[in-house]
Amino acid sequence: MFDAKAVMEGRKLLDPIPTPVPAEFPHTDEVPEGCTVLKGLKDEWGYYVDIHQDVIYAERDGRKLRMHILEPRTHFGAPEAEEKAAHKWPCIAYIQGSAFHEQWLWNNISRHIRMAEHGYIVAIIEYRPSETAPFPAQMQDAKTAIRYLKKHAEAYHIDVEHMAVCGDSSGGHTALMAGFTGDDAPDTDLYNEYSAKVNCIIDVYGPTVFSLMNYYDSSQNHYDPDSPEGFEIGHKNVLENPELADATIPMNYLSEEKPTPPLLIIHGGRDMLVPFNQSCQLYNYMKKMGKDVVFYKIDDANHGCLGFDNDTILGIVLDFLKEHI
Repeated sequence: MFDAKAVMEGRKLLDPIPTPVPAEFPHTDEVPEGCTVLKGLKDEWGYYVDIHQDVIYAERDGRKLRMHILEPRTHFGAPEAEEKAAHKWPCIAYIQGSAFHEQWLWNNISRHIRMAEHGYIVAIIEYRPSETAPFPAQMQDAKTAIRYLKKHAEAYHIDVEHMAVCGDSSGGHTALMAGFTGDDAPDTDLYNEYSAKVNCIIDVYGPTVFSLMNYYDSSQNHYDPDSPEGFEIGHKNVLENPELADATIPMNYLSEEKPTPPLLIIHGGRDMLVPFNQSCQLYNYMKKMGKDVVFYKIDDANHGCLGFDNDTILGIVLDFLKEHI
């Protein structure tokens, strides 16, 4: 049995020390034999991250639409001046891909935490699934969420002058549509006293031209009514309904006269769900129109895997945001 009494008899009972600056708390020189002492280590992972779960930003079609908000905060023990500073953080409105069906908002949480550690608010936005609300519901929900974030900027310490919209797969398509249209139609009136415009857009392997998807290598059908793209235009055949399909093409909402937020595109060269050419169509069209666009092909990456989770890609995203957000 551990003999606590022996320790108590050999020491003096101490009064608690009023909570000081953590770095100024008394240092102990006690080192048991065999204990390894690590010196000079610092906190290098960036900011701590608070997560505000299930924030309701709207109700549509009898459904409460949620977002999870990741908010950076200073480390416990940071210099007093930093702890007391009134921080405002740039904000990324992120639309999680789901083939336009029900989303799992936690899908890319490890990536989002890394962004928040670097000092960005990340709001992971839920949209209505295509089974109950086809296009343009997803982009309308995304723009409503952006306006909600601006309306409640003080509560979440958001710098509304520095906002981006981002998404992967179907979320990438939604991010493009929201970013390209801004305050223009298709839109809604909710929170319309605030602008849905953003400073920049990040599209990660998003589809762009539904009717062309099966003209390039893919592992699935993209034009049947039961396909993700078929559901997105109202559970119809994409090739038999060109007017509905054309309405979903982000490039159709661009013009040479209207300013367009700078765009970063990232896509894998072995994508089996969204053909790489989808991003080529977008990139080439934007270059032709003189728009600000940067395109990275991860040569051997597939749909969100085999090359996306590394410091190189994180650095590309952070550099783009530093320049444009």
